[in-house]
Amino acid sequence: MDSTVKKLASGAGILLSRAVQFTEEKLGHAEKTELDAHFENLMARADTTRHWTEKIMRQTEVLLQPNPGTRMEDFVYEKLEKKVPARQCNVELLGQFMTDAGNEFGPSTPYGKTLIKCGETQKLLGSAEKEFVQASMMSFLTPLRNYVEGDYKAIAKERRLLESKRLDLDACKTRLRKARASEAKASAEPDFQDIRPRNFVLSASISGLWAKEVTKAEQDLRVAQLEFDRQAEVTRLLLEGLSSTHANHLRSLHEYVDAQVTYYAQCYQYTVDLQKQIGSTPTPLPARPLHPNAPPSSTIPLAPTPVTADGANLGLAGRRSARVLYDYDAGDSSELSLLADEVITVYSIPGLDSDWLMGERGNQRGKVPVTYLDLVKS
Repeated sequence: MDSTVKKLASGAGILLSRAVQFTEEKLGHAEKTELDAHFENLMARADTTRHWTEKIMRQTEVLLQPNPGTRMEDFVYEKLEKKVPARQCNVELLGQFMTDAGNEFGPSTPYGKTLIKCGETQKLLGSAEKEFVQASMMSFLTPLRNYVEGDYKAIAKERRLLESKRLDLDACKTRLRKARASEAKASAEPDFQDIRPRNFVLSASISGLWAKEVTKAEQDLRVAQLEFDRQAEVTRLLLEGLSSTHANHLRSLHEYVDAQVTYYAQCYQYTVDLQKQIGSTPTPLPARPLHPNAPPSSTIPLAPTPVTADGANLGLAGRRSARVLYDYDAGDSSELSLLADEVITVYSIPGLDSDWLMGERGNQRGKVPVTYLDLVKS
């Protein structure tokens, strides 16, 4: 019990003295042993590596698993050293919903058949995503996490020990400096008068005590210097290992990029195959929607369709002028783009849908929607 209390008291005293010394160094009231520039650069490099490795690691985790709840669940399972339960990713869930919907609507219907094909492809995409996530975790995230949670923690521990040894060394230097100053003062200026022999004895005794204090302080300084140098060498070796750490991370980065290339190539191939499959499915195309402000087509008088025996003057008899009501962008090369308020020439030809007219503007010609026109009365 007594030894434990003594150890606690001794540790508290050392901690307090170091805190006081550290504060005095910050205020400029105490000298500080400075490390060489190369050592300082190594420590700065280690801090920078740790900072950016953590940021890259965290963002990669977000990229691979966007759901924070799922990330937390995986973290708990990892800490408990238990296997993460199998779960479907979002793409696989979408594929399952598409497949179920297609079966519900009927596999023989165009919509149901296409849904099933899309669902099967989504499942393949989900499987490829899982493989990509697993490969990235093993080849890229694990080395980064090992550095942050392993190598850098070891470096930080040795740096804390080095700082402690440095404070001990500076404390020994301060004690030796004070002891030498006191010894010199006691030798040069005795505290007692020379006419009293007893005072000579006391003066000599005090000088001897300071001499012993100097000797002890010098011995403690040698020990502190030796421990500081040994700890500095250990820390330096760990810091110089950052070059190999960067080389390992570079190799991991190459593997991550390779995994991305494989993943996106698989996704591209799956979607191209799906596009080819559903491209053969007959799909009824709906009519082009009317402009939201356009009146019903039945309220617009259509020009009569001219009919001739030889077809030489087909449509010429029905030419009329029309004012454009709204801007219209042509859907393909057979249509004519329109600008609001411009006036064009329109006419009808046999076989053309009743919702369309042929329009001309100078040398340009193409189909135009009737609902976008205000036919000028002839």
